[in-house]
Amino acid sequence: MVVFFVPTLGNLFLEEANFEPANPLSTPDPIAPAWYFTPFYAILRAVPNQRMGALLLLIAVMAFFFLPWLDRSPVRSIRYRGWWFRGFLAAFTISFGALMWLGLRSAIGGYVTAARVFSVGYFAFFLLMPWYTRWDRVKPVPARVRFHA
Repeated sequence: MVVFFVPTLGNLFLEEANFEPANPLSTPDPIAPAWYFTPFYAILRAVPNQRMGALLLLIAVMAFFFLPWLDRSPVRSIRYRGWWFRGFLAAFTISFGALMWLGLRSAIGGYVTAARVFSVGYFAFFLLMPWYTRWDRVKPVPARVRFHA
């Protein structure tokens, strides 16, 4: 019998179930999405209503497409942005990372509550963007960076 070493890296990139022989009569026990879908999976599981969860999942993915219209800042580079935007971006990054971790955990007790809290943080980044980008004090952009028409 030949045993191969499978570098699964904690089952994040190569799931161990992919290296087992297929059995069409049984479903693998822990069904979990790939690591890059886990934040959206955590949002889906955080909502008790199935339809509302699916709607929030769709909004969570589609929100990135509306960023150019939500951002009211006169500058585009984070180098010239103020602390409001940087703070909200840091909170969004923490929320996204936490949702990624929570999507890998089972949906019980405190994990569901934490997923709800971090989902609010995730959506607050997008919903409040028109206001905090308008209020943010930005640094002047140097003339060498500006586009002259």
